[in-house]
Amino acid sequence: MTFAFAAAGTGGHLVPAIAVARELVRRGVSASDIVFFGGERLETTAVPEAGFDLVRLDIRGLRRSLSLRNVGLPLMIRRAARTVKDNLNGRGRGVLTAFGGYVTIPAGLGASSAGYPIVIHEQNAVPGLANRVATRRAARTLVAFPATVPRLIGAELTGNPLAEPIAAYDPNLRSDAIAGYRLDSKRTVLGVFGGSQGAAALNEQVVGFASRIVDSGYTILHVTGPANHDAVAVRATDNPQWVTVPYEGHMERFYAASDLVLSRAGALTISELTATGTPAVVVPLPAGRGYQGENASEMEAAGGCVIVDQDKVSALPNLLAELLADRERRNRMAVAAATVGRPTATATVTDIVLEVANA
Repeated sequence: MTFAFAAAGTGGHLVPAIAVARELVRRGVSASDIVFFGGERLETTAVPEAGFDLVRLDIRGLRRSLSLRNVGLPLMIRRAARTVKDNLNGRGRGVLTAFGGYVTIPAGLGASSAGYPIVIHEQNAVPGLANRVATRRAARTLVAFPATVPRLIGAELTGNPLAEPIAAYDPNLRSDAIAGYRLDSKRTVLGVFGGSQGAAALNEQVVGFASRIVDSGYTILHVTGPANHDAVAVRATDNPQWVTVPYEGHMERFYAASDLVLSRAGALTISELTATGTPAVVVPLPAGRGYQGENASEMEAAGGCVIVDQDKVSALPNLLAELLADRERRNRMAVAAATVGRPTATATVTDIVLEVANA
């Protein structure tokens, strides 16, 4: 039995796929029976580092604007689909689970031609183009947020598969996390996170108000993103209560150390905030069809976060200072965030993948 995954491009697609693959291994599936299909981006390092084979496809995403680069896409898709079909034909029966993005279409076409049933998982509240097309061939369609259910035919709400330390989050990590970051255990901590690559707009805002937050008696733990770290770190050099790190590979430590988080509203970020019960102020990326704002809508409705639009970020210093000073409100927000968390999503999605594979 082969368990194939189509996931590429960003951590938003790859982290859930790798989480399910690891859960399959935990349940007794051999890593050699798992194969990933991807392109030439983050997957080229993330998948092998996780211990799984990666078949690289010569494919790229559709340009939404008129572009000559789109002209060659149909041929590229056919060739990539043939690569997927040929690879799976040599492996016997199995199932393909696709997590959206530009590899989903050729992987789905190739898997269907090889006789593989397809499971689709959509991480965002607003489904992407690839998944909207691929659901037509899907045996099961799984989604992370309630808002997506009416947008995809036959969608089932599962949540986003998460890395094990987040899914099985232990708040007792706090003391070790505080010590690991060398933070003052007596100060309330504002965690800032703009996604694995950082968010330049959030970084700029923090640079502007960091002194005010620190002078009010709080600490900032700032995950800047690798490309932005040097520029931010130089501003924080003389401020021991403004701690910067370029990247955090163990996000459970970040959430454990943070009393309040300022972040974007990426699908995995929202899923992690709710799984760990972390109160937050989120600034959705003003792009696409407003998908990040919708990612956070359930958490906001529950009372677990405050949404601030990008064009209103000037309100952040006052709002953050107000929340950092109000422990009771943060506690209520934490409880509310946890009520919409789905920490069992990895197990649920894995159950469904196994059901489809054995049907």
